[in-house]
Amino acid sequence: MNDTTQTQGTLRSEARIARGGLHRLRQDLFVDAFAFRPMPPLEDAKVSWWVPKGLQHWARWLPHFAVGFFSVCVLLLTFTESYTSGPLRGVLVGGFSLLVAIPPMLTLFRPVGAFWLSLGAFLLSMGAHAFAPVYGTSPIVSSAYPTHLVVMALVVLRTRPRLAVEMWLVTFGVAGVLSVLIGGSDAGDLPPVAVFSGVLLVTAAAVRAWREERRQVVETRTVTAEERGRRTLLEERALIARELHDVVAHHMSVIAIQAEAAPYRVENTPPELATSFATIRENAVAALAELRRILGVVRSADPDAFAESDPEAPQPTLATLDSLLDSVRSAGLNVEAVVTGAPRPLPQGVELSAYRIVQEGLSNALRHSPGADARVEISYVLGGIGLRIVNGPPSRLAKPSPGAGHGVLGMRERVQMLGGEMTADHTEDGGFEVAAFIPVGSAADDAATGGQQA
Repeated sequence: MNDTTQTQGTLRSEARIARGGLHRLRQDLFVDAFAFRPMPPLEDAKVSWWVPKGLQHWARWLPHFAVGFFSVCVLLLTFTESYTSGPLRGVLVGGFSLLVAIPPMLTLFRPVGAFWLSLGAFLLSMGAHAFAPVYGTSPIVSSAYPTHLVVMALVVLRTRPRLAVEMWLVTFGVAGVLSVLIGGSDAGDLPPVAVFSGVLLVTAAAVRAWREERRQVVETRTVTAEERGRRTLLEERALIARELHDVVAHHMSVIAIQAEAAPYRVENTPPELATSFATIRENAVAALAELRRILGVVRSADPDAFAESDPEAPQPTLATLDSLLDSVRSAGLNVEAVVTGAPRPLPQGVELSAYRIVQEGLSNALRHSPGADARVEISYVLGGIGLRIVNGPPSRLAKPSPGAGHGVLGMRERVQMLGGEMTADHTEDGGFEVAAFIPVGSAADDAATGGQQA
């Protein structure tokens, strides 16, 4: 009883596998067999390295030209033989030649349909060999099988690897049945022909699978690079948000303290004024609590190379630039700082962003230009502050720096957030230069001065 149940289960499994194979065969070769599937031209990157720029547009269509040339060569066999044949034979050979020559070109637009047309030509050539030896010796009839083999290879390269097995089974299954029915003299040649075709189609399937794997690898690398850039941008924005949280929280705390102390500085404070100050303090405290609740999640470890270890330490400004310069000098970078113009208090957000830009510029110089000299220029002008960080070419090979390469993106985010402009590019001597201008309005100056006085 158990053996019978196991045998029935095995048969059901085999029947399920067979139904699945037949379903895939039907989907691949019968459903929408003549659907329009044009082959796109080659990508520019695949022809840009070996074709002159003026010919790149035409080189993208090189596979189409090659397939068309092959079809034309097959077609020329017809005309050559038609001129040397009688009228009836010329018409028959000409019609058959079209049936043989069209499928290779058709693979560019309707690959599965091209296979069926080519299979029909191949089966007709087998009949011609069996029933009409005169026509069977024709070069165009003899070329039906090689052309069909080329068509099958093109279809595999254009679609999916499993079609190689499906087309091979259909072709030589039908050809084997036909050879038995007609009893042709070439039936004995079918097994070696089938083996040769199988080897060629497996090779084409392997090439197709390799190309598909390469395409997926390129897509994965592209997505990974984009995701890395997006993640770096989000991390930089989170860092900016955390720093802005500290800046805004400081000013809101000052507002709350001043609103609480104001009624005690005036004798006989009117009740309305005391109520207004109390309302101001309540709103400031509520805004501070909401700000901490929303942005507190981004108070994580500082990813910057020279960040303070104490999370409660005050945010750095340009006044603390000397400690940053000492740090990079101790790390091996010879840096010179030049300040032009009259230093003045700036809004805390501008001070912090300027400091971070200088910090990131020097960090990049350390990572990518070891042994080079660097120069930091800070210019206090009427409309804002200018920054320039430039380093020379490296004197030795830079070590790989995993995860680096997006610092310029973070600097640009900071400058654009403050309405400024920034450029970053290589210098003529092989170094690198970052130049930024951050505008500072009078209102921002007043706010900064007021904050410091408070």
